[in-house]
Amino acid sequence: LLMPLRVVQKPAHRCIRALKAVQTEHVVPQVYTRRSSSAPVPRITSHYTICPRDKDPRWEGVEMERFADEADVVIVGGGPAGLSAAIRLKQLANQHEKELRVCVVEKASQIGAHTLSGACLEPSALNELIPDWKDRGAPLNTKVTEDRFAILTEKYRIPVPILPGLPMNNHGNYIVRLGHFVRWLGEQAEELGVELYPGYAASEVLFHEDGSVKGIATNDVGIAKDGSPKDIFERGMELHAKVTVFGEGCHGHLAKQLYKHFNLREGCEPQTYAIGLKEVGLDYTNPYLSPFREFQRWKHHPSVVPTLEGGSRIAYGARALNEGGFQSVPKLTFPGGALIGCSPGFMNVPKIKGTHTAMKSGMLAAEAIFSKLTDENLQSDTAGIHVPSYEESLKNSWVWKELRSVRNIRPSFHNYFGLYGGMVYTGIFYWILRGKEPWTLKHAGLDAAQLKPAKECTPIEYPKPDGKISFDLLSSVALSGTNHEHDQPPHLTLKDDSVPVAQNLAVYDGPEQRFCPAGVYEFVPLESGEGMRLQINAQNCVHCKTCDIKDPSQNINWVVPEGSGGPAYNGM
Repeated sequence: LLMPLRVVQKPAHRCIRALKAVQTEHVVPQVYTRRSSSAPVPRITSHYTICPRDKDPRWEGVEMERFADEADVVIVGGGPAGLSAAIRLKQLANQHEKELRVCVVEKASQIGAHTLSGACLEPSALNELIPDWKDRGAPLNTKVTEDRFAILTEKYRIPVPILPGLPMNNHGNYIVRLGHFVRWLGEQAEELGVELYPGYAASEVLFHEDGSVKGIATNDVGIAKDGSPKDIFERGMELHAKVTVFGEGCHGHLAKQLYKHFNLREGCEPQTYAIGLKEVGLDYTNPYLSPFREFQRWKHHPSVVPTLEGGSRIAYGARALNEGGFQSVPKLTFPGGALIGCSPGFMNVPKIKGTHTAMKSGMLAAEAIFSKLTDENLQSDTAGIHVPSYEESLKNSWVWKELRSVRNIRPSFHNYFGLYGGMVYTGIFYWILRGKEPWTLKHAGLDAAQLKPAKECTPIEYPKPDGKISFDLLSSVALSGTNHEHDQPPHLTLKDDSVPVAQNLAVYDGPEQRFCPAGVYEFVPLESGEGMRLQINAQNCVHCKTCDIKDPSQNINWVVPEGSGGPAYNGM
Protein backbone atom coordinates (compact mmCIF):
# COMPACT_ATOMS: atom_id res chain seq x y z
CA LEU A 1 0.00 0.00 0.00
CA LEU A 2 1.09 3.58 -0.58
CA MET A 3 1.89 5.39 2.63
CA PRO A 4 0.48 8.93 3.03
CA LEU A 5 3.01 11.73 3.10
CA ARG A 6 3.38 13.41 6.44
CA VAL A 7 1.81 16.87 6.58
CA VAL A 8 3.22 19.03 9.36
CA GLN A 9 0.35 20.68 11.22
CA LYS A 10 0.92 24.34 11.99
CA PRO A 11 -1.42 26.68 13.91
CA ALA A 12 -2.08 28.76 10.80
CA HIS A 13 -3.22 25.71 8.90
CA ARG A 14 -5.49 23.99 11.41
CA CYS A 15 -8.58 25.12 9.55
CA ILE A 16 -7.66 22.82 6.68
CA ARG A 17 -10.24 20.17 7.48
CA ALA A 18 -9.75 16.45 7.17
CA LEU A 19 -11.89 14.98 4.45
CA LYS A 20 -14.49 12.40 5.31
CA ALA A 21 -13.32 8.81 4.89
CA VAL A 22 -14.30 7.34 1.56
CA GLN A 23 -17.17 4.88 1.95
CA THR A 24 -17.68 1.70 0.02
CA GLU A 25 -21.46 1.29 -0.13
CA HIS A 26 -23.07 0.46 -3.47
CA VAL A 27 -23.85 3.49 -5.55
CA VAL A 28 -27.28 3.92 -7.10
CA PRO A 29 -26.58 4.90 -10.72
CA GLN A 30 -27.96 8.04 -12.30
CA VAL A 31 -30.61 7.42 -14.95
CA TYR A 32 -31.42 9.46 -18.05
CA THR A 33 -34.55 8.57 -19.99
CA ARG A 34 -35.94 9.33 -23.40
CA ARG A 35 -39.47 10.65 -23.31
CA SER A 36 -41.92 11.42 -26.08
CA SER A 37 -41.36 14.71 -27.83
CA SER A 38 -44.35 16.27 -26.06
CA ALA A 39 -43.22 15.30 -22.55
CA PRO A 40 -40.62 17.43 -20.75
CA VAL A 41 -37.26 15.84 -20.08
CA PRO A 42 -36.76 15.51 -16.32
CA ARG A 43 -33.83 17.40 -14.85
CA ILE A 44 -31.73 14.64 -13.35
CA THR A 45 -28.22 16.12 -13.33
CA SER A 46 -27.87 17.37 -9.77
CA HIS A 47 -24.38 18.88 -9.61
CA TYR A 48 -24.34 22.53 -8.59
CA THR A 49 -22.29 23.50 -11.64
CA ILE A 50 -25.38 22.68 -13.72
CA CYS A 51 -28.10 23.33 -11.12
CA PRO A 52 -27.27 26.58 -9.25
CA ARG A 53 -27.86 26.37 -5.52
CA ASP A 54 -29.02 29.96 -5.20
CA LYS A 55 -32.20 28.95 -7.05
CA ASP A 56 -32.77 25.82 -4.96
CA PRO A 57 -35.01 26.36 -1.88
CA ARG A 58 -33.32 23.43 -0.12
CA TRP A 59 -30.22 25.60 0.24
CA GLU A 60 -31.94 28.57 1.88
CA GLY A 61 -30.33 29.41 5.19
CA VAL A 62 -27.28 27.17 4.68
CA GLU A 63 -24.03 28.81 5.78
CA MET A 64 -21.93 29.31 2.65
CA GLU A 65 -18.98 31.29 3.97
CA ARG A 66 -15.59 29.71 3.25
CA PHE A 67 -12.42 29.90 5.30
CA ALA A 68 -9.56 31.49 3.34
CA ASP A 69 -5.82 30.98 3.69
CA GLU A 70 -2.93 32.79 2.04
CA ALA A 71 0.21 31.50 0.34
CA ASP A 72 2.79 32.98 -1.98
CA VAL A 73 2.30 30.25 -4.59
CA VAL A 74 -0.46 27.64 -4.81
CA ILE A 75 0.10 24.68 -7.13
CA VAL A 76 -2.86 22.62 -8.31
CA GLY A 77 -1.81 19.03 -8.95
CA GLY A 78 0.80 16.88 -7.22
CA GLY A 79 2.21 15.23 -10.33
CA PRO A 80 5.68 15.50 -11.90
CA ALA A 81 5.15 19.07 -13.12
CA GLY A 82 3.56 20.45 -9.96
CA LEU A 83 6.07 18.84 -7.61
CA SER A 84 9.01 19.91 -9.78
CA ALA A 85 7.72 23.49 -9.65
CA ALA A 86 7.31 23.29 -5.87
CA ILE A 87 10.79 21.81 -5.37
CA ARG A 88 12.45 24.41 -7.59
CA LEU A 89 10.65 27.28 -5.83
CA LYS A 90 11.83 26.12 -2.41
CA GLN A 91 15.35 25.43 -3.69
CA LEU A 92 15.58 29.03 -4.86
CA ALA A 93 13.98 30.40 -1.70
CA ASN A 94 16.40 28.49 0.53
CA GLN A 95 19.35 29.41 -1.67
CA HIS A 96 18.50 33.13 -1.47
CA GLU A 97 17.30 32.96 2.16
CA LYS A 98 13.81 34.12 1.27
CA GLU A 99 10.57 33.18 3.01
CA LEU A 100 8.20 31.65 0.47
CA ARG A 101 5.09 29.68 1.32
CA VAL A 102 4.34 27.06 -1.36
CA CYS A 103 1.24 24.86 -1.12
CA VAL A 104 0.36 21.90 -3.35
CA VAL A 105 -3.22 20.60 -3.45
CA GLU A 106 -3.83 17.14 -4.92
CA LYS A 107 -7.21 15.44 -5.42
CA ALA A 108 -5.85 11.92 -4.86
CA SER A 109 -5.92 10.55 -1.32
CA GLN A 110 -2.15 10.11 -1.43
CA ILE A 111 0.58 11.65 -3.57
CA GLY A 112 0.99 9.43 -6.64
CA ALA A 113 -2.30 7.54 -6.20
CA HIS A 114 -3.80 8.98 -9.42
CA THR A 115 -0.57 8.71 -11.41
CA LEU A 116 -0.57 6.28 -14.32
CA SER A 117 2.02 5.92 -17.05
CA GLY A 118 4.09 3.50 -19.12
CA ALA A 119 6.59 4.72 -17.99
CA CYS A 120 9.93 5.03 -19.66
CA LEU A 121 11.49 8.07 -18.05
CA GLU A 122 14.02 10.29 -19.75
CA PRO A 123 16.08 11.68 -16.82
CA SER A 124 17.20 14.98 -18.38
CA ALA A 125 14.94 17.23 -16.27
CA LEU A 126 15.57 15.16 -13.13
CA ASN A 127 19.32 15.57 -13.60
CA GLU A 128 18.83 19.33 -13.60
CA LEU A 129 16.39 19.44 -10.69
CA ILE A 130 18.02 16.98 -8.28
CA PRO A 131 21.53 16.10 -9.55
CA ASP A 132 22.15 13.68 -6.66
CA TRP A 133 18.90 11.77 -7.19
CA LYS A 134 20.70 8.42 -7.07
CA ASP A 135 22.10 9.14 -3.63
CA ARG A 136 18.67 10.27 -2.49
CA GLY A 137 17.12 6.93 -3.40
CA ALA A 138 15.05 7.86 -6.43
CA PRO A 139 13.20 4.74 -7.64
CA LEU A 140 14.97 4.59 -11.01
CA ASN A 141 16.50 1.15 -11.03
CA THR A 142 15.97 -0.40 -14.46
CA LYS A 143 17.88 1.02 -17.40
CA VAL A 144 16.67 0.42 -20.93
CA THR A 145 19.07 -1.97 -22.66
CA GLU A 146 17.20 -2.77 -25.86
CA ASP A 147 14.50 -1.27 -28.10
CA ARG A 148 12.16 -3.20 -30.39
CA PHE A 149 9.79 -1.53 -32.79
CA ALA A 150 7.43 -3.36 -35.11
CA ILE A 151 4.24 -3.27 -37.14
CA LEU A 152 1.71 -5.95 -36.22
CA THR A 153 -0.46 -7.47 -38.90
CA GLU A 154 -3.32 -9.77 -37.96
CA LYS A 155 -0.98 -12.70 -37.32
CA TYR A 156 2.56 -11.49 -37.92
CA ARG A 157 5.12 -9.03 -36.61
CA ILE A 158 7.18 -6.95 -39.02
CA PRO A 159 10.32 -5.57 -37.32
CA VAL A 160 11.13 -1.93 -38.03
CA PRO A 161 14.71 -0.75 -37.40
CA ILE A 162 15.19 2.16 -35.03
CA LEU A 163 17.81 4.31 -36.68
CA PRO A 164 20.16 6.39 -34.53
CA GLY A 165 18.60 9.71 -33.66
CA LEU A 166 14.99 8.62 -34.06
CA PRO A 167 12.82 9.62 -31.09
CA MET A 168 11.82 5.99 -30.36
CA ASN A 169 15.38 5.22 -29.21
CA ASN A 170 15.27 4.78 -25.42
CA HIS A 171 18.88 4.05 -24.54
CA GLY A 172 19.83 6.00 -21.43
CA ASN A 173 16.25 6.08 -20.14
CA TYR A 174 14.76 4.24 -17.18
CA ILE A 175 11.72 1.98 -16.87
CA VAL A 176 9.88 3.19 -13.77
CA ARG A 177 6.62 2.94 -11.87
CA LEU A 178 5.70 6.59 -12.20
CA GLY A 179 3.45 6.63 -9.13
CA HIS A 180 6.41 5.58 -6.98
CA PHE A 181 8.60 8.22 -8.61
CA VAL A 182 5.96 10.90 -7.95
CA ARG A 183 5.67 9.80 -4.33
CA TRP A 184 9.46 10.16 -4.03
CA LEU A 185 9.28 13.66 -5.54
CA GLY A 186 6.69 14.50 -2.90
CA GLU A 187 9.09 13.42 -0.17
CA GLN A 188 11.81 15.65 -1.65
CA ALA A 189 9.40 18.57 -1.79
CA GLU A 190 8.30 18.11 1.80
CA GLU A 191 11.92 17.99 3.02
CA LEU A 192 12.40 21.43 1.48
CA GLY A 193 9.36 22.86 3.26
CA VAL A 194 6.65 22.52 0.63
CA GLU A 195 3.19 22.02 2.15
CA LEU A 196 1.43 19.03 0.54
CA TYR A 197 -2.31 18.58 0.87
CA PRO A 198 -3.43 15.32 -0.74
CA GLY A 199 -7.16 14.61 -0.63
CA TYR A 200 -8.14 18.16 -1.57
CA ALA A 201 -9.74 18.58 -4.97
CA ALA A 202 -9.48 22.09 -6.42
CA SER A 203 -12.95 22.66 -7.84
CA GLU A 204 -13.10 26.36 -8.61
CA VAL A 205 -10.86 29.15 -9.88
CA LEU A 206 -11.18 32.34 -7.84
CA PHE A 207 -10.79 35.75 -9.46
CA HIS A 208 -10.01 39.25 -8.24
CA GLU A 209 -12.35 42.06 -9.20
CA ASP A 210 -9.93 43.04 -11.97
CA GLY A 211 -10.30 39.59 -13.56
CA SER A 212 -6.92 38.20 -12.53
CA VAL A 213 -6.66 34.84 -10.77
CA LYS A 214 -6.89 35.06 -6.99
CA GLY A 215 -6.45 31.38 -6.16
CA ILE A 216 -8.60 28.27 -5.94
CA ALA A 217 -11.34 26.81 -3.79
CA THR A 218 -11.51 23.17 -2.79
CA ASN A 219 -14.79 21.36 -3.29
CA ASP A 220 -17.64 21.23 -0.81
CA VAL A 221 -18.41 17.97 0.98
CA GLY A 222 -21.64 16.65 2.45
CA ILE A 223 -23.91 17.09 -0.58
CA ALA A 224 -26.43 14.33 -1.27
CA LYS A 225 -26.86 12.63 -4.62
CA ASP A 226 -29.98 14.70 -5.31
CA GLY A 227 -28.00 17.91 -4.83
CA SER A 228 -29.38 18.80 -1.39
CA PRO A 229 -27.21 19.64 1.66
CA LYS A 230 -26.67 16.86 4.19
CA ASP A 231 -26.38 17.48 7.92
CA ILE A 232 -22.61 17.13 7.61
CA PHE A 233 -22.31 19.70 4.79
CA GLU A 234 -19.08 21.70 4.86
CA ARG A 235 -17.90 24.37 2.49
CA GLY A 236 -14.54 23.94 0.88
CA MET A 237 -11.77 26.37 1.69
CA GLU A 238 -10.17 29.11 -0.36
CA LEU A 239 -6.43 29.24 -1.00
CA HIS A 240 -5.30 32.65 -2.21
CA ALA A 241 -1.92 33.23 -3.81
CA LYS A 242 0.11 35.83 -5.59
CA VAL A 243 0.53 33.27 -8.38
CA THR A 244 -1.49 30.08 -8.87
CA VAL A 245 0.10 27.35 -10.97
CA PHE A 246 -2.16 24.81 -12.69
CA GLY A 247 -0.61 21.38 -13.23
CA GLU A 248 -3.74 19.23 -13.24
CA GLY A 249 -2.61 16.82 -15.92
CA CYS A 250 -4.26 16.01 -19.23
CA HIS A 251 -7.52 17.86 -19.93
CA GLY A 252 -7.60 19.61 -16.58
CA HIS A 253 -11.01 20.60 -15.22
CA LEU A 254 -9.87 24.08 -14.15
CA ALA A 255 -7.64 24.58 -17.19
CA LYS A 256 -10.74 24.25 -19.40
CA GLN A 257 -12.26 27.20 -17.56
CA LEU A 258 -9.08 29.24 -17.88
CA TYR A 259 -8.89 28.59 -21.64
CA LYS A 260 -12.27 30.27 -22.01
CA HIS A 261 -11.82 33.02 -19.44
CA PHE A 262 -8.51 34.25 -20.88
CA ASN A 263 -8.97 32.98 -24.46
CA LEU A 264 -5.75 30.99 -24.11
CA ARG A 265 -6.36 28.73 -27.10
CA GLU A 266 -6.54 31.60 -29.56
CA GLY A 267 -4.03 31.01 -32.33
CA CYS A 268 -3.33 27.34 -31.58
CA GLU A 269 -4.88 24.14 -32.91
CA PRO A 270 -7.30 22.03 -30.91
CA GLN A 271 -5.68 19.54 -28.59
CA THR A 272 -5.84 15.92 -29.72
CA TYR A 273 -5.61 12.95 -27.40
CA ALA A 274 -4.96 9.25 -26.95
CA ILE A 275 -6.11 6.89 -24.24
CA GLY A 276 -3.40 5.03 -22.37
CA LEU A 277 -4.48 1.41 -22.41
CA LYS A 278 -2.29 0.91 -25.37
CA GLU A 279 -1.77 3.82 -27.70
CA VAL A 280 -5.29 4.08 -29.12
CA GLY A 281 -5.75 7.56 -30.60
CA LEU A 282 -9.00 9.27 -29.64
CA ASP A 283 -9.33 10.67 -33.16
CA TYR A 284 -10.79 7.36 -34.41
CA THR A 285 -13.95 7.57 -36.56
CA ASN A 286 -15.89 4.33 -35.98
CA PRO A 287 -18.30 4.76 -33.02
CA TYR A 288 -18.37 0.98 -32.56
CA LEU A 289 -14.69 0.90 -31.57
CA SER A 290 -13.96 0.09 -27.92
CA PRO A 291 -10.44 1.05 -26.77
CA PHE A 292 -10.62 -1.42 -23.87
CA ARG A 293 -11.62 -4.33 -26.10
CA GLU A 294 -9.03 -3.37 -28.71
CA PHE A 295 -6.47 -3.66 -25.92
CA GLN A 296 -7.75 -7.12 -24.95
CA ARG A 297 -7.62 -8.26 -28.58
CA TRP A 298 -4.10 -6.88 -28.99
CA LYS A 299 -2.87 -9.03 -26.10
CA HIS A 300 -3.79 -12.15 -28.08
CA HIS A 301 -1.48 -11.27 -30.96
CA PRO A 302 0.99 -14.16 -31.51
CA SER A 303 3.96 -11.87 -30.83
CA VAL A 304 2.48 -10.56 -27.56
CA VAL A 305 1.04 -13.71 -25.97
CA PRO A 306 4.43 -15.25 -24.98
CA THR A 307 5.19 -12.22 -22.83
CA LEU A 308 1.93 -12.53 -20.91
CA GLU A 309 1.43 -16.28 -20.64
CA GLY A 310 1.71 -17.55 -17.09
CA GLY A 311 1.43 -14.09 -15.60
CA SER A 312 -1.22 -12.79 -13.23
CA ARG A 313 -3.24 -9.61 -13.68
CA ILE A 314 -2.68 -7.54 -10.54
CA ALA A 315 -3.83 -4.02 -11.45
CA TYR A 316 -5.66 -1.99 -14.07
CA GLY A 317 -5.93 1.66 -15.00
CA ALA A 318 -6.50 4.07 -17.86
CA ARG A 319 -5.84 7.71 -18.62
CA ALA A 320 -6.00 10.16 -21.47
CA LEU A 321 -2.85 11.83 -22.77
CA ASN A 322 -2.18 14.87 -24.92
CA GLU A 323 -0.94 14.23 -28.45
CA GLY A 324 -1.40 17.65 -30.03
CA GLY A 325 2.20 18.64 -29.39
CA PHE A 326 3.76 21.85 -30.68
CA GLN A 327 0.72 22.99 -32.69
CA SER A 328 -1.68 22.65 -29.76
CA VAL A 329 0.20 24.38 -26.94
CA PRO A 330 -1.97 27.27 -25.67
CA LYS A 331 -0.87 30.53 -24.11
CA LEU A 332 0.78 29.56 -20.84
CA THR A 333 0.48 32.65 -18.66
CA PHE A 334 -2.25 35.04 -17.61
CA PRO A 335 -2.70 37.55 -14.78
CA GLY A 336 -2.34 35.60 -11.55
CA GLY A 337 -1.42 32.21 -12.95
CA ALA A 338 0.33 29.81 -15.30
CA LEU A 339 -0.17 26.40 -16.92
CA ILE A 340 2.45 23.67 -16.63
CA GLY A 341 2.93 20.01 -17.55
CA CYS A 342 0.34 17.87 -19.28
CA SER A 343 -2.37 20.44 -18.61
CA PRO A 344 -1.26 22.53 -21.63
CA GLY A 345 0.35 19.42 -23.18
CA PHE A 346 4.11 18.99 -23.66
CA MET A 347 4.22 15.31 -24.58
CA ASN A 348 6.70 14.27 -27.26
CA VAL A 349 4.35 12.00 -29.22
CA PRO A 350 6.79 9.77 -31.14
CA LYS A 351 8.79 9.26 -27.96
CA ILE A 352 5.53 8.67 -26.04
CA LYS A 353 7.14 10.68 -23.25
CA GLY A 354 5.96 13.76 -21.43
CA THR A 355 7.29 13.43 -17.88
CA HIS A 356 10.64 15.06 -18.60
CA THR A 357 9.07 17.98 -20.49
CA ALA A 358 6.38 18.37 -17.82
CA MET A 359 9.02 18.55 -15.10
CA LYS A 360 11.08 21.07 -17.02
CA SER A 361 8.03 23.29 -17.61
CA GLY A 362 7.37 23.31 -13.87
CA MET A 363 11.00 24.21 -13.16
CA LEU A 364 10.96 27.06 -15.68
CA ALA A 365 7.70 28.39 -14.27
CA ALA A 366 9.16 28.27 -10.76
CA GLU A 367 12.26 30.21 -11.78
CA ALA A 368 10.21 32.90 -13.50
CA ILE A 369 7.78 33.17 -10.58
CA PHE A 370 10.55 33.38 -7.98
CA SER A 371 12.32 36.08 -9.94
CA LYS A 372 9.10 38.07 -10.18
CA LEU A 373 8.04 37.69 -6.54
CA THR A 374 11.46 38.65 -5.17
CA ASP A 375 11.91 41.68 -7.43
CA GLU A 376 12.29 44.67 -5.12
CA ASN A 377 10.89 46.91 -7.86
CA LEU A 378 7.88 44.65 -8.50
CA GLN A 379 4.99 46.46 -10.11
CA SER A 380 1.85 44.70 -11.25
CA ASP A 381 -1.06 46.04 -13.24
CA THR A 382 -3.32 43.40 -11.70
CA ALA A 383 -3.90 42.02 -8.22
CA GLY A 384 -2.84 38.59 -9.41
CA ILE A 385 0.75 38.76 -10.64
CA HIS A 386 1.39 38.04 -14.32
CA VAL A 387 4.62 36.16 -15.16
CA PRO A 388 4.98 36.23 -18.98
CA SER A 389 8.71 35.51 -18.69
CA TYR A 390 7.85 31.84 -18.01
CA GLU A 391 6.46 31.37 -21.51
CA GLU A 392 9.43 33.19 -22.98
CA SER A 393 11.83 30.92 -21.06
CA LEU A 394 10.03 27.79 -22.16
CA LYS A 395 10.16 28.81 -25.82
CA ASN A 396 13.92 29.32 -25.45
CA SER A 397 14.43 25.95 -23.76
CA TRP A 398 15.13 22.43 -24.99
CA VAL A 399 11.44 21.61 -24.40
CA TRP A 400 10.31 23.87 -27.24
CA LYS A 401 13.13 22.74 -29.52
CA GLU A 402 12.22 19.10 -28.89
CA LEU A 403 8.49 19.59 -29.50
CA ARG A 404 9.08 21.62 -32.64
CA SER A 405 11.37 18.98 -34.13
CA VAL A 406 8.66 16.30 -33.96
CA ARG A 407 5.66 18.58 -34.65
CA ASN A 408 4.76 16.99 -38.00
CA ILE A 409 5.04 13.31 -37.08
CA ARG A 410 1.62 12.91 -35.43
CA PRO A 411 -0.40 14.83 -38.06
CA SER A 412 1.49 13.11 -40.89
CA PHE A 413 -0.56 9.97 -40.18
CA HIS A 414 -3.68 11.82 -41.37
CA ASN A 415 -3.03 11.20 -45.04
CA TYR A 416 -4.29 8.96 -47.81
CA PHE A 417 -1.70 6.27 -46.98
CA GLY A 418 -2.39 6.36 -43.22
CA LEU A 419 0.09 4.51 -40.99
CA TYR A 420 2.55 3.75 -43.77
CA GLY A 421 2.50 7.27 -45.11
CA GLY A 422 3.23 8.60 -41.62
CA MET A 423 6.14 6.20 -41.22
CA VAL A 424 7.61 7.20 -44.57
CA TYR A 425 7.26 10.87 -43.66
CA THR A 426 8.98 10.29 -40.31
CA GLY A 427 11.80 8.35 -41.92
CA ILE A 428 12.49 10.97 -44.56
CA PHE A 429 11.79 14.31 -42.95
CA TYR A 430 12.59 13.67 -39.30
CA TRP A 431 15.60 11.40 -39.67
CA ILE A 432 17.17 13.54 -42.39
CA LEU A 433 15.98 17.06 -41.56
CA ARG A 434 15.33 16.67 -37.81
CA GLY A 435 12.09 18.62 -38.07
CA LYS A 436 13.60 21.56 -39.91
CA GLU A 437 11.16 21.37 -42.81
CA PRO A 438 9.69 24.86 -43.41
CA TRP A 439 6.04 23.78 -43.01
CA THR A 440 3.86 22.72 -40.10
CA LEU A 441 1.12 20.18 -40.69
CA LYS A 442 -2.29 20.52 -39.10
CA HIS A 443 -4.29 18.05 -37.03
CA ALA A 444 -7.65 16.74 -38.21
CA GLY A 445 -9.55 18.82 -35.63
CA LEU A 446 -11.30 18.07 -32.36
CA ASP A 447 -11.34 14.38 -31.47
CA ALA A 448 -15.03 14.72 -30.58
CA ALA A 449 -15.78 15.76 -34.17
CA GLN A 450 -14.15 12.74 -35.78
CA LEU A 451 -16.86 10.14 -35.15
CA LYS A 452 -18.99 9.18 -38.11
CA PRO A 453 -22.69 8.34 -37.75
CA ALA A 454 -23.21 4.68 -36.92
CA LYS A 455 -25.07 4.04 -40.16
CA GLU A 456 -21.86 4.82 -42.07
CA CYS A 457 -19.76 2.35 -40.07
CA THR A 458 -19.49 -1.39 -39.59
CA PRO A 459 -20.03 -2.83 -36.09
CA ILE A 460 -16.91 -4.45 -34.66
CA GLU A 461 -17.11 -7.99 -33.32
CA TYR A 462 -14.71 -8.56 -30.44
CA PRO A 463 -13.72 -12.02 -29.13
CA LYS A 464 -14.82 -12.96 -25.63
CA PRO A 465 -12.09 -12.63 -22.97
CA ASP A 466 -10.49 -15.91 -21.93
CA GLY A 467 -9.81 -14.88 -18.31
CA LYS A 468 -6.10 -15.65 -18.71
CA ILE A 469 -4.70 -13.20 -21.25
CA SER A 470 -7.77 -11.04 -21.83
CA PHE A 471 -10.38 -9.99 -19.29
CA ASP A 472 -13.79 -8.41 -18.92
CA LEU A 473 -14.13 -4.72 -18.13
CA LEU A 474 -15.73 -4.76 -14.69
CA SER A 475 -13.26 -7.20 -13.13
CA SER A 476 -10.49 -5.01 -14.53
CA VAL A 477 -11.96 -1.83 -13.03
CA ALA A 478 -12.17 -3.61 -9.67
CA LEU A 479 -8.38 -3.86 -9.72
CA SER A 480 -7.97 -0.08 -10.07
CA GLY A 481 -8.93 0.51 -6.44
CA THR A 482 -11.48 3.08 -7.60
CA ASN A 483 -13.84 4.39 -4.94
CA HIS A 484 -16.03 7.44 -4.37
CA GLU A 485 -18.24 8.67 -1.54
CA HIS A 486 -21.54 6.99 -2.41
CA ASP A 487 -24.01 9.79 -1.61
CA GLN A 488 -22.80 12.73 -3.68
CA PRO A 489 -23.93 14.29 -6.98
CA PRO A 490 -22.29 12.44 -9.90
CA HIS A 491 -19.23 14.36 -11.06
CA LEU A 492 -19.95 13.29 -14.66
CA THR A 493 -22.37 16.09 -15.42
CA LEU A 494 -24.54 16.60 -18.49
CA LYS A 495 -25.27 20.02 -19.90
CA ASP A 496 -28.54 18.66 -21.36
CA ASP A 497 -30.08 15.48 -19.99
CA SER A 498 -31.92 14.76 -23.24
CA VAL A 499 -28.82 14.55 -25.46
CA PRO A 500 -27.44 11.07 -24.59
CA VAL A 501 -30.46 9.20 -25.97
CA ALA A 502 -31.87 11.71 -28.46
CA GLN A 503 -28.51 12.47 -30.10
CA ASN A 504 -25.67 10.14 -29.11
CA LEU A 505 -27.68 6.91 -29.14
CA ALA A 506 -29.81 7.84 -32.12
CA VAL A 507 -26.95 8.98 -34.36
CA TYR A 508 -23.80 7.28 -33.02
CA ASP A 509 -25.23 4.19 -31.30
CA GLY A 510 -24.17 5.47 -27.89
CA PRO A 511 -20.36 5.58 -28.20
CA GLU A 512 -19.94 6.50 -24.52
CA GLN A 513 -20.75 2.91 -23.61
CA ARG A 514 -17.64 1.90 -25.56
CA PHE A 515 -15.08 4.69 -25.30
CA CYS A 516 -15.19 4.78 -21.49
CA PRO A 517 -12.53 2.35 -20.16
CA ALA A 518 -14.33 1.93 -16.83
CA GLY A 519 -17.91 0.97 -17.70
CA VAL A 520 -19.34 4.25 -16.40
CA TYR A 521 -21.94 4.65 -19.17
CA GLU A 522 -24.57 2.08 -20.09
CA PHE A 523 -27.67 2.24 -22.28
CA VAL A 524 -30.33 -0.08 -20.89
CA PRO A 525 -34.02 -0.65 -21.75
CA LEU A 526 -36.69 1.37 -19.97
CA GLU A 527 -38.74 -0.58 -17.47
CA SER A 528 -41.74 -0.13 -19.77
CA GLY A 529 -39.85 -1.83 -22.57
CA GLU A 530 -40.29 1.22 -24.82
CA GLY A 531 -37.07 3.06 -25.52
CA MET A 532 -33.72 3.22 -23.79
CA ARG A 533 -32.19 5.12 -20.90
CA LEU A 534 -28.63 6.09 -20.07
CA GLN A 535 -27.27 4.80 -16.79
CA ILE A 536 -24.22 6.52 -15.29
CA ASN A 537 -22.17 4.46 -12.85
CA ALA A 538 -20.11 7.35 -11.48
CA GLN A 539 -18.50 5.16 -8.83
CA ASN A 540 -16.53 3.35 -11.58
CA CYS A 541 -14.83 6.50 -12.90
CA VAL A 542 -11.03 6.26 -13.04
CA HIS A 543 -10.66 9.98 -13.83
CA CYS A 544 -9.25 9.45 -17.33
CA LYS A 545 -11.58 12.17 -18.77
CA THR A 546 -12.01 10.30 -22.06
CA CYS A 547 -15.76 10.98 -21.94
CA ASP A 548 -15.24 14.73 -21.73
CA ILE A 549 -12.89 14.55 -24.70
CA LYS A 550 -14.62 12.10 -27.05
CA ASP A 551 -18.33 12.79 -26.49
CA PRO A 552 -19.50 13.75 -30.02
CA SER A 553 -22.09 16.15 -28.61
CA GLN A 554 -19.63 17.69 -26.11
CA ASN A 555 -22.43 17.40 -23.58
CA ILE A 556 -20.42 15.67 -20.82
CA ASN A 557 -18.50 17.93 -18.45
CA TRP A 558 -16.16 16.11 -16.06
CA VAL A 559 -15.81 17.92 -12.73
CA VAL A 560 -13.97 16.87 -9.59
CA PRO A 561 -15.76 14.62 -7.09
CA GLU A 562 -15.22 14.95 -3.35
CA GLY A 563 -11.54 14.88 -2.45
CA SER A 564 -9.82 11.48 -2.13
CA GLY A 565 -12.26 9.87 -4.57
CA GLY A 566 -11.06 8.03 -7.66
CA PRO A 567 -8.53 5.30 -8.39
CA ALA A 568 -5.86 4.15 -5.95
CA TYR A 569 -2.98 3.17 -8.20
CA ASN A 570 0.00 1.60 -6.45
CA GLY A 571 2.92 2.70 -8.57
CA MET A 572 1.08 2.48 -11.87
